[in-house]
Amino acid sequence: MSVNIIYSILCFLMLHVMVWFSTNLQFVDASWTEKSFWITLALAIPTSFAAYYGSRFGYAALGESVWGVRFLAFAISYLTFPLMTYYFLGESMFTLKTMSCIILSCVILFIQFFL
Repeated sequence: MSVNIIYSILCFLMLHVMVWFSTNLQFVDASWTEKSFWITLALAIPTSFAAYYGSRFGYAALGESVWGVRFLAFAISYLTFPLMTYYFLGESMFTLKTMSCIILSCVILFIQFFL
């Protein structure tokens, strides 16, 4: 596994954590409802940088495949979102639909890394 794939995964993890907070912080607590818009604005540029560099590193690591980068970003998002939603909002990720999607995301990652 190349160092570029590790950098890409880290960038996409940061990206999806920031996107989660940008879109869902307003639901965490009533005190965050009005502040969440300003946090979204503050995270806009770092989120864009994380997407840019995640794509750049992923493209280099996955044989110059934009499709590979897309699937990697998707799989990372589907691993990040359920965990954060469960932790911050208490919504269970242990439903048949969600667990099936998480397993499929792991399969997508496996395909991108090893095939």
